[in-house]
Amino acid sequence: MLMCGTAAMPGFAKTFVYCSEASPEGFDPAPYTAGTTFDASAHPVFNRLVEFKPGTTEVEPGLAESWDVSEDGTVYTFHLRKGVKFQTIDGYTPTRTLDADDVVFSFVRQSDAANPWHGYLPGITYEYYDGMDLPKIVKSVEKVDDLTVKVTLNMANAPFLADLAMPFMSIVSKEYADTLQKEGRMADFNNIPVGTGPFKFVAYQKDAVIRYAKNPDYWGTAPKIDDLVFAITPDASVRLQKLKANECQLMPYPAPADLADIKADKNLKLDSQSGLNVAYLAYNTTVAPFDDVRVRKALNMAINKQAIIDAVFQGAGQVAKNPIPPTMWSYNDAVKDDAYDPAAAKKLLAEAGVKDLTMDIWAMPVQRPYMPNARRTAELMQADLAKVGVKANIVSYEWGEYLKKSTEKDRKGAVIMGWTGDNGDPDNFLAVLLSCQATGDGGSNRAQWCNKDFSDLITKARETSDEAERTKLYEQAQVVFKDQAPWDTIAHSTQYVPMRKDVTGFTMSPLGDFTFERVDITE
Repeated sequence: MLMCGTAAMPGFAKTFVYCSEASPEGFDPAPYTAGTTFDASAHPVFNRLVEFKPGTTEVEPGLAESWDVSEDGTVYTFHLRKGVKFQTIDGYTPTRTLDADDVVFSFVRQSDAANPWHGYLPGITYEYYDGMDLPKIVKSVEKVDDLTVKVTLNMANAPFLADLAMPFMSIVSKEYADTLQKEGRMADFNNIPVGTGPFKFVAYQKDAVIRYAKNPDYWGTAPKIDDLVFAITPDASVRLQKLKANECQLMPYPAPADLADIKADKNLKLDSQSGLNVAYLAYNTTVAPFDDVRVRKALNMAINKQAIIDAVFQGAGQVAKNPIPPTMWSYNDAVKDDAYDPAAAKKLLAEAGVKDLTMDIWAMPVQRPYMPNARRTAELMQADLAKVGVKANIVSYEWGEYLKKSTEKDRKGAVIMGWTGDNGDPDNFLAVLLSCQATGDGGSNRAQWCNKDFSDLITKARETSDEAERTKLYEQAQVVFKDQAPWDTIAHSTQYVPMRKDVTGFTMSPLGDFTFERVDITE
């Protein structure tokens, strides 16, 4: 059994246990976008040039203590903190502190296919870096001196600083990478992470537990806890049992049906906020008959989304009509959703010449902040589609396989997925999930939808810093999206985080992150 949280006592280490919901895909911060345990598990180990202020989408200094931006917005000069130490782990002791070489390496390994670290894992892709069009946006990353890095862009990019605060742009150690390469064990870069963050990696027992320890050389404010444990617990009811038994002190993603019980428990408290997220059903728009917008529209009209909100979300969410949530600036409330209308759906399928359609609905095997129960959601969709003559088979895979297979360009059917915003910018939804650059095997555009009008609008939007102009462009992009229906937009959920009453210092993030450098357990 995992040791429970311990209050500060002379001679005793203070341990904080987080009942996380899934196993990590890996510990390299660049390739993964699942938003599972991985993102939270990467945060304790790594820092970025700029960081998000706790509880906000505003950026503040991180490993760069300051930066300058050219008047035309195309040149960023970052001034690194002096004396920042990389973590020491078993088998590796760094010989130097953080410098410009590490920053350049952190960019180049994602952008340069010729770099030996670009493809060091089989099938590795960089969904964020590529999906946000950074290969086209970033012209060069140069070392000016040991503590100065100049990043030159090909064009102004309004969300660039916020992008750099995301986990995929964590700064990794070039010296550690070089050491592993010389020793012939490059895969350990993904298995044994080394960073500059408040906690350092200790051990991972697959599908069971991740252990971290306080980093004694951390450049920032030292954490108040000594040991951080991620107890991997996929079932929400089991997570709650552990929380009630004080076997863990905080858990993510409670089942909606358990919220009343949590609120009634005098030993627990429940934080909540509107989620910066969306759940959706992505059709593969390159595969017949889903390449016909009439078919996609018909399926949208056949699915009763309010019934899904009532049965699956149990009130802890709202029907989605746009690919960005209503809490995000530039949300276009004037967009009209596809109405639930089975009769009209049947008619539209007939007009498209589609009869006796059989399709797959992919249901994710894990609970996510945007989707409490994908299997139940798929079952409701299955029943709705049967009413219009469409037979739907429900398929699923282990989570890592699901994520990989669902990006394949020739994938059949429609996949239930979702997204929690990473940086508070509409580009993080619209470009990452729906741009032409994000299509293809390994891309985050699971609809494989490439629309020139849409892509032109979001490209123009990111190239201006005028938020009013960006808003107009994003509003137009949402109209194009709704007209072409690459997704059935399902829901925007409310985020809830249950924890023990004696937990202090935890701040909910609108980005869905779970970070623990400020948490404490009081007596």
